[in-house]
Amino acid sequence: MIKASEINAVYYPDPSTEYELPLFMVSVPAGFPSPAEDYIEGKLDLNKHLIKHPAATFFVRVTGDSMINAGIHPGDILIVDRSLDPADKKVVIAVVDGELTVKRIRMIQDKIVLMPENANYEPLRIKEEMSFEIWGVVTNVIHSL
Repeated sequence: MIKASEINAVYYPDPSTEYELPLFMVSVPAGFPSPAEDYIEGKLDLNKHLIKHPAATFFVRVTGDSMINAGIHPGDILIVDRSLDPADKKVVIAVVDGELTVKRIRMIQDKIVLMPENANYEPLRIKEEMSFEIWGVVTNVIHSL
């Protein structure tokens, strides 16, 4: 069975915000370049860069460690797009028997299997008697270092 809750909050983007920061296009082998004007290529608005379909996008905050080997850690924020098709091998937000979870979707012998990315967890095979719905496809992870 899935962990009790792997998503502890759902948020929607605020499309009215716009905050552009300088985008430096220079290799940085060790350190940060001098913020000289000749290095600035343009401005970067993360809303425009990370959110392709604003009306179909929402954010979730992760709890649990079942997706740690996919680079998804407890406390991370996932950007989820409902307009994308939940294809094989995509990471999705799903509701299984009323519980939200994040897993990699796999089609195995015409059956849906939600795969964790941590050997401590078992795959979850979706059965007909289960309540199951895909909320969206994860497109990006916001992860603090």
